[in-house]
Amino acid sequence: MGRSSNDSRCSQNWNVFFALKPKNQLPLAMSTIRDLFRTEKADNLHELFVDQLKDIYWAENELLTALPKMADAATTDEVKQLIRDHLDETEGHVTRLEKVFASIGLEPKERKCEAMAGLIDEATDIVSDSETDSITRDAGVIAACQKVEHYEIATYGTLRSWAALMAHQEAVRLLSATLEEEESADRKLTALAESFVNAAALTE
Repeated sequence: MGRSSNDSRCSQNWNVFFALKPKNQLPLAMSTIRDLFRTEKADNLHELFVDQLKDIYWAENELLTALPKMADAATTDEVKQLIRDHLDETEGHVTRLEKVFASIGLEPKERKCEAMAGLIDEATDIVSDSETDSITRDAGVIAACQKVEHYEIATYGTLRSWAALMAHQEAVRLLSATLEEEESADRKLTALAESFVNAAALTE
């Protein structure tokens, strides 16, 4: 069985390492070999970065369909409006992700995000299991939306960190802008829930 390209590269890397002589050059050799392997790891991280971009791109596009349904299902005007406001932001998030792909020389592509699919299914269940026109439904809708926000905050925060490590500065800028909007949306949902929704749901 032939060696893989990774095996070949590793062999070449070790050849460089052992070529560094005499012994007083060992610290330099160790530094060099770390740099060589760091390149391999950066390639792997880049692939992971792209995979996660595809996931969140799918997720944001799915939310363009899911959020209007959540807004329509909500009871109070305040909850409806907050979701619709974030729908407008979500359209911008899709556009930004397309720019992130372009900034690293790739066409935008989707890969089904199982986590987001599950969160959207859960939101649908919350609506179907709650009474129409109840404040309890709004409490559930807010909870479902915040679960989505927390997933997105974790994803965008991670992607931004990886982009910074790989010196994708334009991607860092774009991802940071979306992260700030996701964090703001989460704070607004919390404020709305605590202002009257949760307390009103308790008395139903």
